[in-house]
Amino acid sequence: MTGKVFTVAQQKGGAGKTTLAAHLAIAWAQLGYRVATVDIDPQGSLTRWHAVRAEATGGQPGFTHVQITGWRTQAEVEKLARAHDIVVIDSPPHAQTEARIAVRAASLVIAPVQPSPMDLWAVHPTIDLAAQEKRRLLLVLNRVPPRARIADELIAKVHELANPPAVELAAAQVGNRTAYAGTLMTGLSVTEAARKTQAAAEMQALAEEILGRV
Repeated sequence: MTGKVFTVAQQKGGAGKTTLAAHLAIAWAQLGYRVATVDIDPQGSLTRWHAVRAEATGGQPGFTHVQITGWRTQAEVEKLARAHDIVVIDSPPHAQTEARIAVRAASLVIAPVQPSPMDLWAVHPTIDLAAQEKRRLLLVLNRVPPRARIADELIAKVHELANPPAVELAAAQVGNRTAYAGTLMTGLSVTEAARKTQAAAEMQALAEEILGRV
């Protein structure tokens, strides 16, 4: 049985794409799934985190990781999907050929959106790309600050982007919490190093919700 492929995509850099991919990968591995991560972002942030994790865990990161580029993406993802339950792709932050291939390979495209005007505008190319490739897209509110009027207004604008079944909005939200970056610095995730925190609860809820949608 072929595994599910989740491509994390967002045209705007700094939207938290890699952070989300890393934490979700660990959350799914903790649920007992065979997980593989694929880094096709030229910045290679997910690959650097995996190296830190491998050292921190004594060479037992708990999932498979590959870094690839361009034309090899489709074949490598298909190969990984045959041997794993879940494949998570961290795609580059631009509408390049690699991003299109990653979206095309996905069972579901996950687009993190911060409640900011720039993120709101920048997510439209990702929505368009998913539509062109006929792939469902799930918007995930990311780095949501404590309640504020402007944040609530922007969140309402994100809700307006939802157009089921092609474009959906996750019920689980990810807060603006230092634990997400802090745990990655040590090669871990919030569901490992900060298990009893709100951050861990958010990520576990999102991981389970995404699985429920496919």
